[in-house]
Amino acid sequence: MSHPDLPAEQAHLDRAYDCLAAMRTSTARALAVAADGAAQEADAAVVEATLRRRLRALEVDVPGLAFGRIDHEASGPVHHIGRRHVEDDGGDVVVLDWRVPAAVPFYRATASDPQGLALRRRYATEGRTVEALFDEDFAALLDGGTDEGVPRAGGVPDPLLAELERARTGSMRDIVATIQAEQDEVIRAPLGECVVVQGGPGTGKTAVGLHRAAFLLYEHRVYLDETGVLVVGPNPTFLRYIAQVLPSLGETAVRQVTVAGLVGRARADDPPARAAVLGDARMAEVLRRAVAALVSKPDGGAELATSWGVVRIDAGELADAVDEVAARNVPSNIGRVALRTRLLRLARADVDRRRGEGVVPAGALEGSLPRDRAFVKLLHGLWPATTAPALMRRLLSNGRALAEASAGVLDDRERALVRRPVAKGLADERWSLAEQVALDEAASLLDGTTTTYGHIVVDEAQDLTAMALRALARRCPSGSMTVLGDLAQATAPGGQRSWDEALRELASPTGAPVRLVELELGYRVPAPILEVANRLLADAAPHIRPARSVRADGPAPVFIAADGVDELAATVVATAIDRAGHGHSVGVVATPANASAVTTLLAGHEGVVVLAPSDVKGLEFDVVVVVEPAAVVASLDDAAAGARLLYVALTRAVQELVVVHHEALPAAIAG
Repeated sequence: MSHPDLPAEQAHLDRAYDCLAAMRTSTARALAVAADGAAQEADAAVVEATLRRRLRALEVDVPGLAFGRIDHEASGPVHHIGRRHVEDDGGDVVVLDWRVPAAVPFYRATASDPQGLALRRRYATEGRTVEALFDEDFAALLDGGTDEGVPRAGGVPDPLLAELERARTGSMRDIVATIQAEQDEVIRAPLGECVVVQGGPGTGKTAVGLHRAAFLLYEHRVYLDETGVLVVGPNPTFLRYIAQVLPSLGETAVRQVTVAGLVGRARADDPPARAAVLGDARMAEVLRRAVAALVSKPDGGAELATSWGVVRIDAGELADAVDEVAARNVPSNIGRVALRTRLLRLARADVDRRRGEGVVPAGALEGSLPRDRAFVKLLHGLWPATTAPALMRRLLSNGRALAEASAGVLDDRERALVRRPVAKGLADERWSLAEQVALDEAASLLDGTTTTYGHIVVDEAQDLTAMALRALARRCPSGSMTVLGDLAQATAPGGQRSWDEALRELASPTGAPVRLVELELGYRVPAPILEVANRLLADAAPHIRPARSVRADGPAPVFIAADGVDELAATVVATAIDRAGHGHSVGVVATPANASAVTTLLAGHEGVVVLAPSDVKGLEFDVVVVVEPAAVVASLDDAAAGARLLYVALTRAVQELVVVHHEALPAAIAG
């Protein structure tokens, strides 16, 4: 039996869509007028840009425009909560944007703390249709009722669980209709905080980070439109997966990129041990010393021939000039410019002493002397200009330079790992990703950081090296960041083992407060699957508290033993095709050696994605087929890291997990 208020709620939603369409039409008219005047007036151009952004946010094809309602006690106001702010022609609110303070009780009200609500109603929607209503009658509870007395819309399941049971489409959806209280607290954290979210599989940390970005864009529109928001993901596949979340919430002006997209694409691979050394925080000190070593104290004074006679600058003045500029602690190439100015002043002072002030016209000496070869040689000898690639290339190829810069920082083994043959020319160098990150550090030491953002969201942060975290921190001088990760899923060389260590690299010069939040409840992975995967943590990440799933029901993982390698691939393919044929999204997780035969057999079949274990972080599928767990573990040199990689693979399924193997299963999951 349907809820008696269903027709009324459907009518309200229909009206909301009509009002949104009217708002879009009105904005389009205003944009046309602004565009006519934009060519003549700068102010009109600003108005036009604002209206274009507003027009994009007023996209009418928004499924589930409103997804709930809250009624306050004592005949208080009734608010419909949704993805956009919608008002009618008279300016009366039809739908409240989920980010406004008045919407907070929708997410945080509980039986013990109703937050002034008499009723919370959630919609189960499909497109523009309200299919069911789910009520929580707080007024009845306050009058002495029990949970059993709360109307449940004729037994319709909780919309959160219904959403979790829905088939995946290959793209991440927003969770705005089902945000839980502990997630909402992170989402609404102040702009000035760096919030680090530790969360196991399915706890919603990625969605929380994206929704915090949407919330901050709403709360601080002008500031973040000017300074920008950056979302950093682990790989392009992940970025494609999350690409529609922010646009579905009306936010399109956000840059989404990988670390490689920020610092430069890798053209070579590193052995894990070398990548770990290059990514270690100590490399920042090595590079700092290498840059500092560029600066030299003078051997003696300088004599420079000019049109106004020989200019003399004694050694003490030169040394003082170098010390004074070095004490400013500015980027090296900027310091060089400052030293050049200081030397010109010293030259001017000497000419004025000998010839008298005002004899040499103002600017004449300063205009001619910088072109003098002796002056250029003097400046270069004291403080040479260089580039990050040239500096890095010298460290890689010059054993003495590396030894001096890393004395007491790296040991001989680590120095041997860092060194490598260099290309014939600087333009021919094929930098690895770890080298690109080090180059980014060197560039900041030489020239400073050029592009910064008002807020950064970084996902899968546990796999970023200390040097990569520093690269992100440089781009967010305010310290306003959302850092998302799970230490139990750390598998990359030089990745994080402790958030305390990571926070040292993320520390802002402004002293922005840092808060570590742990999301413990998993919503995506069914408990039977999570329980099996959690068995790996005793050895893989003993210091991490295993996540717990709210989804108690669900099938236990299926383990299929194949008789040989050929049967292994055939079984994987048959299983994947069968599940895809039932309308499920299917992900096959296999090491490259096992993926090859599977991919060949899957040729022509749609609906199945084959991915390496390292590429599935953050993704989810209805059905996941994990191929040869022992091979997944063995794919990394470190056994604990291999176990963490298997943990990642086992926790990508939201409905069913199938494990197909020929080799013996790892002991932790063999039971």
